[in-house]
Amino acid sequence: MTLMDTMPSAADPFLTEDHIEVREMVREFALAEVAPLATALDEEKRFPSETIPKLAELGLLGVPWPEEFGGAGMDYRAYAVIVEELARVCGTTSITVAAHTSLGTAPIFKFGTEEQRRKWVPQLASGEMLGAFALTEPGAGSDAKMTQVSAVQDGDHWVVNGTKIYCTNGTHAGTVVFTARTGGGEVGDTKNINAFVVEKGTPGFEYGVLEDKLGLRGSDTRELVFKDCRIPLENKLGEEGKGFHAFMQTLEAGRISIGAMALGLAQGALDTALPYTRERKQFGKRLIKMQPVAHQLADMAMEISAARNLVYEAAWRYDHGQPFGMEASKCKLYASEVAMRCAHRAIQVMGGVGYTREYPAERIMRDAKLCEIGEGTSEIQRLIISRNLDREG
Repeated sequence: MTLMDTMPSAADPFLTEDHIEVREMVREFALAEVAPLATALDEEKRFPSETIPKLAELGLLGVPWPEEFGGAGMDYRAYAVIVEELARVCGTTSITVAAHTSLGTAPIFKFGTEEQRRKWVPQLASGEMLGAFALTEPGAGSDAKMTQVSAVQDGDHWVVNGTKIYCTNGTHAGTVVFTARTGGGEVGDTKNINAFVVEKGTPGFEYGVLEDKLGLRGSDTRELVFKDCRIPLENKLGEEGKGFHAFMQTLEAGRISIGAMALGLAQGALDTALPYTRERKQFGKRLIKMQPVAHQLADMAMEISAARNLVYEAAWRYDHGQPFGMEASKCKLYASEVAMRCAHRAIQVMGGVGYTREYPAERIMRDAKLCEIGEGTSEIQRLIISRNLDREG
């Protein structure tokens, strides 16, 4: 199976020729190196260990970070294009890169001291190690201010106790950025939440349950357990009492990458359905010539184009220093729901074979569901958008 030429031309209003060149390079790599492994990663629940070093060699694990920090020195639109193209053939690989970049590395680069940035970002941006981000807890999901993991100062260390869940890249990450409650105060008071960095191998930092998920099954989604884990005082990230807000800002930008991932999954669904409906005949006609099928494909193409504009606009705003929070929520919300609709339509127009594992449509549907949940559910995105509308009024 090959990808069809259903992508926009180089005349895209939000992309430059450089972005188009990046897209073509990543598309070629994704077809040659990522797509052949996608089914096995899903079926075997296997982390993309073969692919990650190759992505690092291409400079794709540090796309938006400056060259002086080991990055590629590109912008957020280039990053979004890369996430999209990887997701087009493999959601597992795409989310691994996205979680590493916008969640695992971004907080250190944006909120860390110069010493912290010099210590960790070059290793992360070059792909020498992966990064991860741990916010969710058993009792703190959408309501992240209910963090209960604690960090108590003891001499020149913090002693951390508690559990984080659903940490993407958890086992494979060299550093994990996480939130913990320090000092007194009630649970729910964000002024007592700080951000920290813990390195792999730190005594008292342990891995718990590996989640058995509906989709993105090759992605490492892990429980992290802190048992009297001692980390140096200098591992506190950002200003005192600003950890919660730093993580919320991190999620805001990260929503663009989830939108890009959802966009790639939606495109992958069309890439799967289109050639099948062009070739498959029923009642003496090619499926694509049957109006009910043709209309489904038309709706897929239309919604993908709309989602692409939302994703690219949000990334363009980020690159140009303009407010992007509401646009990030819009693109994440819309693209994730488009991905689910496109996967559903792909299976529907392909019929029984679409429901089997012979084609990737069913995997795309399972992978796409995460996009409606991760980095803020669809319900949370609608709440963010409506609050912004209220402020505008």
